[in-house]
Amino acid sequence: MYNTVPTISSTNLSHTSGEWVGTMNMDIYFLPSIMCLLLAPVSGPLWMSFYVYVSAFIVLLYDMIMATIKLQRDYSTTCILILAYLWDIFGRIWHGYEIHGIENLPEGPGLLIYYHAALPLDYIFFLSRLFLQKKIHCRTVVDRFAFKLPGLKRLLLQLLMMTGTKDDCLSVLKEGHLLAISPGGTREALFSDETYKILWGKRTGFAQLAIDAKVPIIPMFTQNVREGYRTLGKIRMLEKLYEYVRWPVVLFYGGLPVKWQTYLGDPIPYVPGITAEDLAQKTKAALQNLIDKHQKRPGNMGEALLERFHRHRKND
Repeated sequence: MYNTVPTISSTNLSHTSGEWVGTMNMDIYFLPSIMCLLLAPVSGPLWMSFYVYVSAFIVLLYDMIMATIKLQRDYSTTCILILAYLWDIFGRIWHGYEIHGIENLPEGPGLLIYYHAALPLDYIFFLSRLFLQKKIHCRTVVDRFAFKLPGLKRLLLQLLMMTGTKDDCLSVLKEGHLLAISPGGTREALFSDETYKILWGKRTGFAQLAIDAKVPIIPMFTQNVREGYRTLGKIRMLEKLYEYVRWPVVLFYGGLPVKWQTYLGDPIPYVPGITAEDLAQKTKAALQNLIDKHQKRPGNMGEALLERFHRHRKND
């Protein structure tokens, strides 16, 4: 169970200040983090937009250099490494980002199923930390509209994101790669809320994919991700508008540097003979268990912000 938020005293501030960036020692990220807190209402969305388009510019510059200079080696890993460091620094400064359970990822192929945030920055942080720690390039299935956003197509391709047919996804898994899918997708991003409802409907395609590829499913959830950014999805008219145009027309707000921690659950192994419906329900239950274990509901922005100083979450 969650504990009451403790009072921060001057005697323990020197120890808890390290929690602001996810470590027990004060480091170079501490002062920038304090500035983030003071400027968050204005700078949160600006930081996000700045990082996205700086990343897109880096990829564009890389492609231009590669087209101009014919090199003997493929330097795409260097580009990804730069992006990973860029986003990992953002995650450390803004959200004290951490990953727990990374050892649950398989050595070979696997299907990663995650809860979709209003703005999936947590997932970008995850990709960055995964590459820096494990040198793993995780492929990701995203909504088609993402490739229509101005100036971002090159970046998405560099990050190995794809719209992905079933055959494409199956090929990725059979080639031995890790693949990530959010069954809730854009609908979950826009219309879930601080109660962290899983909005999958009757989707079972991801489960059939895991069965066909004979790979494990790993559930993933980021604590406080709805306290970082929220949407106006509770307005019924906006939901009807989305169903009509199928574009993310719902506005978002937030930007506070709340504590984010991503949890990877125990792998759900492939079992011969299991149906897609049963596996989908089993996966949903596993993801719900992560939410129940690590997330206070309804989420509270103030308490999530204080977690940068004190971890008053459930025991792991």
